[in-house]
Amino acid sequence: MTAPFDILPSEEGFLGLPALEAVDYAAAKAVIIPFGLEGSVSYGGGTARGPAAMIEASHQVELFDEDLWREPLREFGVVTMRETPVDGSDIKAAIDKLANLTGAVLADDKFPLVFGGEHSITPGAIRPFLEQFDDLIILHFDAHADLRDGYDGEHYSHAAAIRRVLDHPTVPVVSVGIRNISAEEIPFLEANRHRITIHWGKDREKWRVEDIVAPLKGRRIYLTFDLDGFDGSVMPATGTPEPGGLFWNDAINIIRAASKMGKIVGADINELAPIDGFHAPNFLAAKLAYKILSYSFAT
Repeated sequence: MTAPFDILPSEEGFLGLPALEAVDYAAAKAVIIPFGLEGSVSYGGGTARGPAAMIEASHQVELFDEDLWREPLREFGVVTMRETPVDGSDIKAAIDKLANLTGAVLADDKFPLVFGGEHSITPGAIRPFLEQFDDLIILHFDAHADLRDGYDGEHYSHAAAIRRVLDHPTVPVVSVGIRNISAEEIPFLEANRHRITIHWGKDREKWRVEDIVAPLKGRRIYLTFDLDGFDGSVMPATGTPEPGGLFWNDAINIIRAASKMGKIVGADINELAPIDGFHAPNFLAAKLAYKILSYSFAT
């Protein structure tokens, strides 16, 4: 099996694996797709540099997982696509390009994990999944509902990411950590209560993990993680921060439970805007990626 795009040498790719420990595209079960789209950011910028920062930080991630008590990488194998420039001036064309990339990976029966870039990547990344799976459900971590029908004149704005996913008429979404929603989003939310479940950040102390993941039972899951879903104290490197967010164990406990309730088949991590000289947020994002893969393939 030949890769449909250029693959980074393993030492330069996700987790920085020595060549002797690496797998090739044919053997890998997961593929990292760096896609530094930055075209509609509305506050702080820098998401174009997010994928490279995550890959660089991943070289410091320990492969042994203290929860799974093994090196889960050995059970799935991963390769990393070489990143190419993304034109942020035409978001629709960019996400069409991304849909082709994730579709090629999915067609080869592999797990695409997209490193953004702004959250507008998700409607493109998820498109092949929506076309292939009738039982798909979205698990969405975020500070923002992202239910606007466009923003600042951009139909595919990062502020409309989930609205564009919900243009597909049957897919449901479970959103976690939301603590910012505009008045203009409320009518759409109210009209789609049968498809949209929101666990508000203000209620975090009352959350029950089993309630959050219950709708995922027996379904294929696409996981989209906007890093501003985390509290700004642990994730300051993002363009639109909000107080009152998730902490590491909040997110990991939900992802672990989700992986047992259904089957995570693809994911994206987005909205990392690296801060020069400040490595902790980049490392958090990289370790989150490894945890998502590890739980997705855990048996």
